[in-house]
Amino acid sequence: MTLLSPARPGRRAGDASIPPIGLRPALPDLSAVNAPADTYPVTLDPQQWTFAAGKEESLFQAARRAGIRLPTICRNGTCRTCFSRMESGSVRYLVEWPGLSAQEKQEGFILPCVAVATAPIVMVNPHAEKTADAAG
Repeated sequence: MTLLSPARPGRRAGDASIPPIGLRPALPDLSAVNAPADTYPVTLDPQQWTFAAGKEESLFQAARRAGIRLPTICRNGTCRTCFSRMESGSVRYLVEWPGLSAQEKQEGFILPCVAVATAPIVMVNPHAEKTADAAG
């Protein structure tokens, strides 16, 4: 079977249903395919990276989806490997007793592996890294 573009000379009869290359619809923008519909912006300092966090996903999951690796081991709020400071914003937790003391919570510390954004967030984690598949 010979495949010839209808925009090029030599197209065969019956190819009229294929629009010329210049008239084909543009491919859809797939950059936000995996992003949840309702999100809050999260800025990660000191790197100044920004990503969107859905209202039903942990900050760790949102960062991973954006190509950012936050340190973590347990992903259930007990090991404290992801321990980060929240400069501004607010979170709720996916577990009843995250591994933070009341004083740590008052001082703005969070555990991104079980924290869900409830407002725009600025958080500090100098150990975050971009993954190989990260944009930018």
